[in-house]
Amino acid sequence: MAGAFLAMLLPARCLLCGGRSGDGLCPDCHARFFGGGLARCCICANPLAAAEVANDDCCGRCRRQRPAYDATVTAADYALPVDRLVLQLKFGARLAHARLFGTLLAAAWQASGQPSLPQLLCPVPLGPRRLAERGFNQALEIARPLGRALGVPVRARLAQRQQDTPPQSSLDWGQRAANVARAFTLDSEAALYGRHVGLVDDVMSSGATLQALALACKQAGAARVSNLVFARTPPEAHQY
Repeated sequence: MAGAFLAMLLPARCLLCGGRSGDGLCPDCHARFFGGGLARCCICANPLAAAEVANDDCCGRCRRQRPAYDATVTAADYALPVDRLVLQLKFGARLAHARLFGTLLAAAWQASGQPSLPQLLCPVPLGPRRLAERGFNQALEIARPLGRALGVPVRARLAQRQQDTPPQSSLDWGQRAANVARAFTLDSEAALYGRHVGLVDDVMSSGATLQALALACKQAGAARVSNLVFARTPPEAHQY
């Protein structure tokens, strides 16, 4: 049923190569860009070196300084041609892309071997001005089909940005953590104690935004925080 509905919304041509497709992606592009197989750190989802694969599937950086979040699952790398789809969603209001992203991210989660599903999904919020300018929050648009596919409720108002911060992409790598350090507040009735929270976003780059929101969730009593991000910026592309 959900697949048939998605097919009505998406073009009959592959969004990446233009080939024939019934659900937005042809089999070749699906296998090439969303087929998984890349060994990733179980905490931050960066690619693992060969020596790290045998070391609890955790990268050296996360072993040295464990972040506030406990796991990250991603559907693809934020690189050509997938990055074009993200930009079309964010700046072109191609909302059907969000439904596809949610479906692909749900499949990535189910294939990831995570020990438990989140008990609720929290989309990363936009600041008031940016939300008014864009007219939608792409993280929420992805979270809705993701939640339906996984059977997990979405808490759209769980987190808020206290203020409009500069876009992370406009800042140097070292400035990003400070930019979002105190950006988020949580609903005073969130009742997160002992719960597993899933944070949903379109792209994870430095991880500073998700770190700040995960820390807020942990301070509110969350037992586990997992990131569910559609695309992960490769380490060599840290200018994003």
